[in-house]
Amino acid sequence: MAKLYFYYSAMNAGKTTKLLQSSFNYRERGMGTILYTYKFDNRFGNPKISSRIGLSDEAFLYDKDFNIYSDVLNRKGEKTACVLVDEAQFLTKSQVSQLCKIVDDMDIAVLTYGLRTDFLGEAFEGSLYLLLWADELIEVKTICHCGKKAIMNARFDAGRNFQKSGEQIDIGGNEKYVSLCRKHYNERNVGEQA
Repeated sequence: MAKLYFYYSAMNAGKTTKLLQSSFNYRERGMGTILYTYKFDNRFGNPKISSRIGLSDEAFLYDKDFNIYSDVLNRKGEKTACVLVDEAQFLTKSQVSQLCKIVDDMDIAVLTYGLRTDFLGEAFEGSLYLLLWADELIEVKTICHCGKKAIMNARFDAGRNFQKSGEQIDIGGNEKYVSLCRKHYNERNVGEQA
């Protein structure tokens, strides 16, 4: 019986690496996968999913208007066993509903990977509905500079100043974001890494 999984964490926890490993495991056993990533995250070149440790794979791109259900219906083969979605926080409520239909109607497992919250500690739309509707929630842990579990994502401007406002979506990596525990996030204490 297929399920919808949401692997969530703060930034830099290895979510993308886990996604690519999962896809590899399915394919190694002769089962097909379909990979998706957010259209506007082009840091590593499109259309592909790339981890910071150098793993990558081809992927199809989605944006807020993309119908994932229809696309999977058109692409799936008889051996398609899994759909994997990177940057799942950028999904819309409707797209999360489509992922539920892929699981329920097509009996295909769906593994999603994304951030739980933005740089202000607010939920992303995709993350919110995945937290509500996914069959399985799996936290991927990372640590703050103090060694405690990091659950917050701090964003910085070009001058390395802690941002307290701005657009929710601002694609970037270590040059813009750092993962912190709640205490250090609230204290605006980023340790030596900023």
